Amino acid sequence: MRRSLRTNRSHTHSTHRAAQAAAVAVIAGALTLTACGGSDDKKSDDGKSGAASGDTAGSGGSVSLPKLDGASLEVAAVWTGPEQANFKKVLAEFEKRTGAKVTFVPAQDPIINFLGSKIAGGAPPDVAMLPQVGAIKQAVEKKWAKPVGADAQAQLAKNYSQGWQDLGKVDGKQYGVYYKAANKSLIWYNTKVFENAGAKEPATWKDFLSTAQTVYDSGVTPVSVGGADGWTLTDWFENIYLSQAGPEKYDQLAQHKIKWTDPSVKDALTTLAQLWGNKNYLAGGPDGALQTEFPASVTQTFTGGDQPKAGMVFEGDFVGVNIAETKAKIGTDAKVFPFPAVGEKAPVVSGGDAAVVLKDSKAAQALVTFLASPDAATIQAKLGGYLSPNKSVANSAYPNAVQQSMAKALIAAGDDFRFDMSDQAPQAFGGTPGKGEWKDLQDFLKNPKNVAGTQAKLEADAAAAYKG
Repeated sequence: MRRSLRTNRSHTHSTHRAAQAAAVAVIAGALTLTACGGSDDKKSDDGKSGAASGDTAGSGGSVSLPKLDGASLEVAAVWTGPEQANFKKVLAEFEKRTGAKVTFVPAQDPIINFLGSKIAGGAPPDVAMLPQVGAIKQAVEKKWAKPVGADAQAQLAKNYSQGWQDLGKVDGKQYGVYYKAANKSLIWYNTKVFENAGAKEPATWKDFLSTAQTVYDSGVTPVSVGGADGWTLTDWFENIYLSQAGPEKYDQLAQHKIKWTDPSVKDALTTLAQLWGNKNYLAGGPDGALQTEFPASVTQTFTGGDQPKAGMVFEGDFVGVNIAETKAKIGTDAKVFPFPAVGEKAPVVSGGDAAVVLKDSKAAQALVTFLASPDAATIQAKLGGYLSPNKSVANSAYPNAVQQSMAKALIAAGDDFRFDMSDQAPQAFGGTPGKGEWKDLQDFLKNPKNVAGTQAKLEADAAAAYKG
């Protein structure tokens, strides 16, 4: 997941404490219960294709699509590896139903810069998957994005909560279709390590640190951190900040209505330093963490038998994609628990990727309509490592009980969630490798004692970006 947005105006639907607590309860109860088991019975993809008639191709599901024989499309996204491969299977189904030819274009972070170079060269992709709320707003401001059509809007109204629809709107117009969501408040762990250490799933930050010590005492480094990718570090901060400072402060900081020099930021960084400042708790120590990319942070936790490089790794539901590259099985070798509560409540942080039309055409509009339907999401849901905000996707489509419980929690939260903070910031601050918040938190990982200096740097970078 990556980042950006100037304000969170588009998603400031009120988050009620009671509903947020209910969402946490679903995660805590369902995940803890189902992590103990669950089948890996992967059902076959929805590969049905109805017979074409008239000017529409057979729906093969819940949405009718036009015949697009001879049309060609390019879709750009930053996804790589299994995530990209699985999305290509969704695009293949669209090709099958419509007769269009779709080419996947690998993009680089920050995607707005990548798209800018493509547009300057006169060759923009037809559709881009934007991983920041702010990137949608920037694409609209630059007059790159085109509003989605009536068919896509109808699918959104039918299949999405108002909150997820609003995230894709700018000035009241629908530009984004959120195809992929993330529950970014999860800690995954190696069950062999926990069993050997006699460790238990912690519910609070204090218990989490105790669990880390228990794992360390057993001879395994407790936590793997993918610090080479700055976005993972922003996710650590956001979960701690949301739980400790509360949702109101979270919204204020997300909109830069309070400064990063605020005492609440000091408290969160000080809490984070309790983990990052203990070199014994991080795989490879701080320096090793800073050289570890996100995929490796996961795989090194689930390889090496009962002596992996780490016992736990933090990140969203999409960790499942990387676990699938190892021999570990989710639900038996790999289990998960909610991010521990630092304050009164455990955090519920979400992220997502939205499809945005850059070249308006019948084919491009048909693709975003397809992506807004449960037909597309169901295909990728069955492949694992994916969550959809589409409430019409059957929970049984997810391949194991762990993912089913995460999907259930996401949908149960309705509009009551907090979207990734750095995804709401201007991309220069919250979504650019080697700059802004990503770089500042990488520096903090290297020197967790420098709380005041980190706050000052974060505020300077934020102030410059929000004015830009």
